[in-house]
Amino acid sequence: MSNIKLKSEANPSLVVLRDNKPKWYLPEGRREGYRNLHKINRYGLLYRSDLVLKLYKKKNHKIEKIPSVKKIVNHKYFCSLLVGKGQEILYEKYASDFNKKTPQTIMSITKMFVNLFIGELVKKKIINLNNKISKYLPNIGSGYSSATIQDVLDMNIENSYSEDYKDPYTSSYLHEPVCGWRLPKNLNEKIGQEEFLNKIKANKGKNLNNTTGISQYKSANTDVLGLLIEKVSKKKLKDWVLDAVEAAGFEDALYMGTDRFGMPWISGGACLISRDFLRYALLFSRKGKGVKNRNIGSPSFFNQTLYNKGTKYLEFSKNKFLYYSNSVMKSGNWIGHSGLGGQFLAANLKTGVVASFFSVIETASGTNDKYKKNMISMMDQIVNSDL
Repeated sequence: MSNIKLKSEANPSLVVLRDNKPKWYLPEGRREGYRNLHKINRYGLLYRSDLVLKLYKKKNHKIEKIPSVKKIVNHKYFCSLLVGKGQEILYEKYASDFNKKTPQTIMSITKMFVNLFIGELVKKKIINLNNKISKYLPNIGSGYSSATIQDVLDMNIENSYSEDYKDPYTSSYLHEPVCGWRLPKNLNEKIGQEEFLNKIKANKGKNLNNTTGISQYKSANTDVLGLLIEKVSKKKLKDWVLDAVEAAGFEDALYMGTDRFGMPWISGGACLISRDFLRYALLFSRKGKGVKNRNIGSPSFFNQTLYNKGTKYLEFSKNKFLYYSNSVMKSGNWIGHSGLGGQFLAANLKTGVVASFFSVIETASGTNDKYKKNMISMMDQIVNSDL
């Protein structure tokens, strides 16, 4: 028996096939891949809350009459749209191949957790946002060492990490093997988040200053902040995530992708069902007030997030802009975030109206600029409506 040679092959779901993409992210497999990423990913954690925030259906017919809503729920990319306020579901719509129990990746909307965690640390005066990252992370590389926490929160630095999904060889794809979205070229490579992030360098001959005022969007920024949160609080990032899950009162499981050592991929690793996606939005509308007073974050930090200048992210309609501020996107009185491939969350901090949207863009790059602007414009109309 000892002479028997066992045959094996690279996991077919994670092998890079074409255009530098694994099977689950190719256009023809992406819709299925997005709702199964929690099973495809190599590493991860599963969280479930002991207490569930009760939701009550109270349909508001104004929402279905909004022209942009009527248009997008009939689009081939559409998966689900929920609108809520307080504990009421004002609108709930699913595609024919999707339902209220279907989990889906929220991609970069995961980044919003960091707003809660940093707000908590600021409230407790554990960190100063004007201090340099290297004060708290002495081993961080030249790509972050001279940057302030505030600049990293606002996507306001230049370094060698690129994230242009229209480029099949953007350097952010080198990040994916670290957190299990694809296989590394060398299967013996066992690099975690901290080692990967510490190796990011400044652009040759340049400092980190972004003088454009335009967001320099890099998911690695958020993961560096996750590392900082864990180091300064002396509390595992996974435990911070559990606190947020229990504050939000999720009904189903939150799946969080991690590196091989259990460090959450806080820049894009979360998967949720649609109603828990709405509960996530409602947590922000309450400025971190959780069930049974399990509060997280800081109301004053939410206010600071709205008033902080941030960086200009996108003009989504004429003279209407999204800005990047404190690990979220903002416009007027609402904050939110987009997720690669057609996800969006928006929460109006003044009125409490929230919306959560799932779709899957099936272009080669996973991006569609016109569709994205229409999606954000719709969300803006919803959360600014008198509901």
